Amino acid sequence: MALTLGKALVTGGAGFIGSHIAEALVAQGCEVTVLDNLSSGRLSNLDVIRERITFVEGDIEDPEVLSSAARGCDTVFHQAAVVSVPQTIHQPVTSAAVNDLGTIKVLEAARQNGVRRVVLASSSAVYGDVPQLPKTEAMAPSPLSPYAIQKLTNEFYAELYHRMYALQTVCLRYFNVYGPRQDPSSPYSGVISIFMRKALENQQPMIYGDGRQTRDFVFVKDVVQANILAATHESVSGRVFNIGTSNSVEINALWYSIAALAGCILSPEHVDPRPGDIVHSLASIQRAKEQLGFQPVHDFSEGLQKTFEWYRQYARKE
Repeated sequence: MALTLGKALVTGGAGFIGSHIAEALVAQGCEVTVLDNLSSGRLSNLDVIRERITFVEGDIEDPEVLSSAARGCDTVFHQAAVVSVPQTIHQPVTSAAVNDLGTIKVLEAARQNGVRRVVLASSSAVYGDVPQLPKTEAMAPSPLSPYAIQKLTNEFYAELYHRMYALQTVCLRYFNVYGPRQDPSSPYSGVISIFMRKALENQQPMIYGDGRQTRDFVFVKDVVQANILAATHESVSGRVFNIGTSNSVEINALWYSIAALAGCILSPEHVDPRPGDIVHSLASIQRAKEQLGFQPVHDFSEGLQKTFEWYRQYARKE
């Protein structure tokens, strides 16, 4: 039996994934509060729903603001985080303050305010570079970066709050999420958003390593579907799920696909691999299919086309 969504809080809800979740919740008739400090999120991401939500500019590191935002909610979608692997390598302490302590504060605010369930954004980074493919939730984690350790720690705290405090928690290990609203201006952006900006500006992209590394790219609308399912399925509390597609794309091939959309004929520049980067990543989504009913519906070429159209419009406004 599926649970119904009433009032929901989306932390990081002005960001890339969070804004799509907030939009979907509003479409389902939910009362939505978005909490975001706008350090990387943008109010423009919420333009379509701005008049139908409560927006709170604040930080998950502030317990009072967080508790106030969570009050009366039955579900929290926790998306707020420092999401860049390189940034967590350069700033391990400040990123841990957000990703570790901030998450504990979200869980505690949920517990103190009687929230029914918290759906937390985790990451495929927890698997590290273990050669076994596809990655399954039963595999032993092998984190290679502060970011990966922080996300794994989040999962442990979520399970602890589930067992010790009876707070329902579900963790979703996102693989490589892409789609409209992913900020291409940051050097820490996802590879698809960076490639699209480069292709539209007819600039040579930089690829770390030989470009033969592979990724499981999942469209943001499918990630939203996974979040809604994780919030509404009755018997999945305390569990962790991979969210991807079970299909992989090589980074070199990715560039040429995007370049073709933009009419760009430049070849990439290859530079040394980055520390903490993973060579191959591919999700097994069997558990999510069986227990959540998750099924990605956006074909990669379709999702890439939709994303490209958004970036072409975005570039005109810059």
